[in-house]
Amino acid sequence: MSLPPLVEPAAELTVDEVRRYSRHLIIPDVGMAGQKRLKNAKVLCVGAGGLGSPGLLYLAAAGVGTLGIIDFDVVDESNLQRQVIHGQSDIGRLKAESAAASVKEINPLVNVIVHNVALTTDNVMEIFSGYDLIVDGTDNFATRYMVNDAAVLLGKPYVWGSIYRFDGQASVFWAEHGPCYRCLYPEPPPPGMVPSCAEGGVLGVLCASIGSIQVNEAIKLLAGIGEPLVGRLMIYDALEMQYRTVKVRKDPECALCGKDPSITQLMEDYEAFCGTVSDEAAQAASGSTITATELKEMQDRGDDIYLIDVREPNEYEIVNIPGAVLIPKGEFISGAALADLPQNRKIVLHCKSGARSAEVLAVLKNAGFSDAVHVGGGVLSWVKAVDPSLPTY
Repeated sequence: MSLPPLVEPAAELTVDEVRRYSRHLIIPDVGMAGQKRLKNAKVLCVGAGGLGSPGLLYLAAAGVGTLGIIDFDVVDESNLQRQVIHGQSDIGRLKAESAAASVKEINPLVNVIVHNVALTTDNVMEIFSGYDLIVDGTDNFATRYMVNDAAVLLGKPYVWGSIYRFDGQASVFWAEHGPCYRCLYPEPPPPGMVPSCAEGGVLGVLCASIGSIQVNEAIKLLAGIGEPLVGRLMIYDALEMQYRTVKVRKDPECALCGKDPSITQLMEDYEAFCGTVSDEAAQAASGSTITATELKEMQDRGDDIYLIDVREPNEYEIVNIPGAVLIPKGEFISGAALADLPQNRKIVLHCKSGARSAEVLAVLKNAGFSDAVHVGGGVLSWVKAVDPSLPTY
């Protein structure tokens, strides 16, 4: 469905702007009026990572007058495979500042506002209120639900995107004209069911595919052209090179945007709502978590431990802790690994960061391995505290 333009046009375009945006101006659907609307628009990109990189670059190039960038992370070498707004010289630099510099290099006419903070329930409403449109490039469920809830409560549309390995999704959520994110996903998935990109990986160029779709939708909303993805979910399979869309209907019983909403303000704790690990895993890890340094001390003393790496084989090939036996998490969940575990040795589990090993620890505790423990922080903590010469991913 066609929607009215989100913003009013600016008073005029300068001679420099006419030259810069000439290829837009000669498109009848955009023209002078559409470009003036882009100039007058204020767009916030949540995240300057995989999706935020192409999003910010193309929003800047398109002539969006004010671009907000919110990100509190720093550039890491592993980011450069997909986060093309950053370069080698930006490693260790704040992502928001690195992205802002790239935006100004692309288009010095853009007003860039840097929010070098973590998005929280304390600041999200104030930050969002200064923008016409939100482009969501986050990679965790807690922030996605918070972004959605804040946008709905403020009456603002936002463009959503999601990536994982070879698969991408995109949509436009605007409760005034269609569904919100909670209409599509009323509840977050169970902890551990959906791996993050840090655990499962992502094809770098997939970020460009989904990020450019997000920008396309943003331009359509701002200028009031075409049919935005309101009420539709676009699904992209990069391996099969297939796009398809499915209808997403507004849920009249939605807890947030339905006819009788039960959510009328931001939730107190989105992390708890989404849960990085299950309650069972958190309970199992309580009192049964050791540090990487403690693991090294156990090895140096010659303690009779059975160290198990519960990651996937391709992760094990990148980096592994000496002495660890690879048994992927799935084999514990299915029960296949339990019969072969030694009964007379202390079992020590680890993964990349500690989430998956905590889930496996819960399985072992239920199976009678009461003295099993896991390494908090996993391989990442081992590299940081014990052997910095090893690579991370």
